[in-house]
Amino acid sequence: MSDDSPRIKELFPNDARSSEHPRRSSDGETSTAEKKSVDEPITPTSPPPSSHGEKVGRGEDGGPVYPVRSATSSNRPRKATPIPKENRRGLFSWLSLVPEVDQPTHYDNGVKWMLTIFVAAAACAAPMGSAIFFPSLGEIAADLHVSKTVVNLSVAVYMLSMSIFPLWWSSFSETLGRRTIYLVSFVLNAVFTVASGLSQNIAQLIIFRILAGGAAASVQAVGAGTIADIWESRERGRAMGIFYLGPLTGPLLAPIIGGALTGAFGWRSTMYFLAVYGAIIVVLVLFGVPETLPRKHQEQVTESIAQDTLSRVSSRRSVVQARTKLAGVWFKRAFLDPLSILKFLRFPAVALIVSYAAITFGSLYVLNICVESAFSSPPYSFQPLIVGALYLPGSVGYFIASILGGPWLDRIMAREARKAGRYDEHGRLIFYPEDRVRENAWLSSALYPGALLWFGWSVQTHQHWVVASVANFFFGVGSMLVFSMSTTMLTEFMPKRASSGVALNNFVRNILSATGAVVGQPLISAIGFGWLATAVALIAWISAFTSLILLRRNSQKWRASMNAQMN
Repeated sequence: MSDDSPRIKELFPNDARSSEHPRRSSDGETSTAEKKSVDEPITPTSPPPSSHGEKVGRGEDGGPVYPVRSATSSNRPRKATPIPKENRRGLFSWLSLVPEVDQPTHYDNGVKWMLTIFVAAAACAAPMGSAIFFPSLGEIAADLHVSKTVVNLSVAVYMLSMSIFPLWWSSFSETLGRRTIYLVSFVLNAVFTVASGLSQNIAQLIIFRILAGGAAASVQAVGAGTIADIWESRERGRAMGIFYLGPLTGPLLAPIIGGALTGAFGWRSTMYFLAVYGAIIVVLVLFGVPETLPRKHQEQVTESIAQDTLSRVSSRRSVVQARTKLAGVWFKRAFLDPLSILKFLRFPAVALIVSYAAITFGSLYVLNICVESAFSSPPYSFQPLIVGALYLPGSVGYFIASILGGPWLDRIMAREARKAGRYDEHGRLIFYPEDRVRENAWLSSALYPGALLWFGWSVQTHQHWVVASVANFFFGVGSMLVFSMSTTMLTEFMPKRASSGVALNNFVRNILSATGAVVGQPLISAIGFGWLATAVALIAWISAFTSLILLRRNSQKWRASMNAQMN
């Protein structure tokens, strides 16, 4: 342990090994103090006294009716206790330069932001792989002797794999941990991506692309789980905004990278670029990302699986029968249980949030196809590299919304908690997911469909490309606000199954985006950019405002019912 001392002092300057805090014993047992969850909302037993002496009543949500002014800060720094090397979890955990700690939310903010950026960079890989093909569709079709439609179909199948595989990655991460999933999935991604570049026919390309996309998509769900592991609710909106920069900027930067590589070295170079990117992610995770899954949660899930296994395998049975039964239990665990995530759609709050985000994401891919189709055709007729550059206004919108929108979302949540007077016995604010559905939600839900409508009719009537690009920028701002809010709310509605909730969201949204990728071009040819944008914008407006109204009116009773059913 002596070799860890300088690094631990650097990461935890407040003497994280102080005897004031519980330490994990060398045999890996969890102490009573460690079993307390600091992230679960605490129902206040008595509100803090008001500084003005007013009498404070209690509302239906368990919090005081009137605002409570407390001198106790909800932002008090807390110390993190590093776990000894021999007790750390995850593959090659001894290689991580950032030690695992007893409470991931107690990491210093610098460490939290580093982990958030690493995970966001990993989340960029899978979406980048779907969009990097766009500038090289013609070359791939000629090289493999197929039509562009077949190559475009390979992109859609890749996106479907991005929706399906995270169901399993998310389920496995609840028992194996986040770090192990990252390492295994990105090693597989690098291998399958190299195989894609070596493909000699379209069948090989499609198969290896499905496997590569499914492997890289692990972080789409597990990454949001990591964000929920290390950030508390009051800070999670800003962190989720930074995290979402990865999966959103990937598809917008990829056409530029793909166009440059295809023009210089051919389409296969795009696959080798993605393989190198995946290898870089492996290195970052290996040395920079410790296990963050709370030990208490992992122990509970593992114990439930063990109990289920023991209950199904009777000691009275023969050895052959017992082994057969045990194999059946683990087969169910590995292949069928991940599909149980879909059952969360029975909860109205989850179903509304997922559909709200999925329609927004589908609209994004419709816009992406419109950008490529409009600016590569007369009267614009831009070269592939210029077409790729015209995706940048949306990226700028995403970046600005993630930097400014996340803190705005957190301030709104804190404001609503203070307004409702929700404090625990320590004077800390108690946050509810529905606190995030305020003016930010109404603005973003009106902004991105309006920007899509603006873009569609701008290119339909052959306006200057700057006009459409400004619309693309505002679409980026509005849609990013939706993505960060919806994903953060899912992690808060399902605090103990955060990665599962995001995996479900990822599953639905990628199905819609794949559908948009397949039908977008035929619909453009049939009805034009303007009417396609109008139809999608109307669907987005109606669904968004219906979801927000229902969430505002019913979220408290839905949340109570959901908590009761999920125990």
